[in-house]
Amino acid sequence: MPVKVAEEWLNICGGCEVTILDIGEPLLDLLPKLEFVHMPVLMDHKYFGQTGEKTEMEIPEADVGIISGGIRNEEEKHITEEMRKKCKTLISLGSCACFGGIPALANQYPLIEIYDKVFRQSKTTNSADTPAEDIPPLTDRVYAIDEVVKVDVYIPGCPTSPELIAQALTSLLEGKTFEIPERSVCDDCPAKREKKAITAIKRPLESIVPPGQKLEDSRCFMELGYLCLGPVTKSGCGGSEKTPRCIKAFMPCRGCFGPIRAGANPMVEMMGALSSIGLDPKLILDRRSTFQRYIGAQGRLRPLPKRP
Repeated sequence: MPVKVAEEWLNICGGCEVTILDIGEPLLDLLPKLEFVHMPVLMDHKYFGQTGEKTEMEIPEADVGIISGGIRNEEEKHITEEMRKKCKTLISLGSCACFGGIPALANQYPLIEIYDKVFRQSKTTNSADTPAEDIPPLTDRVYAIDEVVKVDVYIPGCPTSPELIAQALTSLLEGKTFEIPERSVCDDCPAKREKKAITAIKRPLESIVPPGQKLEDSRCFMELGYLCLGPVTKSGCGGSEKTPRCIKAFMPCRGCFGPIRAGANPMVEMMGALSSIGLDPKLILDRRSTFQRYIGAQGRLRPLPKRP
């Protein structure tokens, strides 16, 4: 009997759904073993009945639930709770679901300031009242899925790796656990490290690795002066090839796979990593947003007290 799968997308761009399709040929082997019973991006299944005749949200029961996107409004919170009730195993898919993602950068500002900026202070919009009819109210901040319900499996990334999704589904089908090892991007990066920077921090406006040079012959990107969050970011985006995807493309890691382990503090650890090779963290103007670009939920980003 096929394993029933329900999938939901919340506060997200849709890239993780595209990643499911990007699994490619291995997906053809998985599909006969799976039955998708709910997936708004692919099928027309209404929450309150096909004609809106029901008064309570209806999500079919499933063996595996997949949620992409964080929680930004009350409707998304309700959907998340229903998915948890109806799904035996729940997967957080992508950085937004796991850590809040890019939308959680908004957690640095009180909700009222966001409303004022969008509806009253924007130069391209006529000033207006905050909408309050026929739309779900925003939550006080952006939440990761595990701040609202229990999550069983985490697959981070922005977007995540198709290979990881296939591995996770295969593991669940075989009754095995799925976890990404607690390794840093630096552990899987082939660039040479000498633990000393040779320049100040600069922007990657051109290829870091000269044309024709192999990655393994290059110095560590951060030692070359390019900010790379590899020291504080979990590895795994490279899949079976191991080399992290951004590094493989000759670009510094941006941190989308999140902290190496639960309870880590990437911002503090990153400042230590910079200092250890002679770079000054103060040269990075917006350290809070830069070091926690994808992980602003779970209390990592919050409004700062007003200075007197």
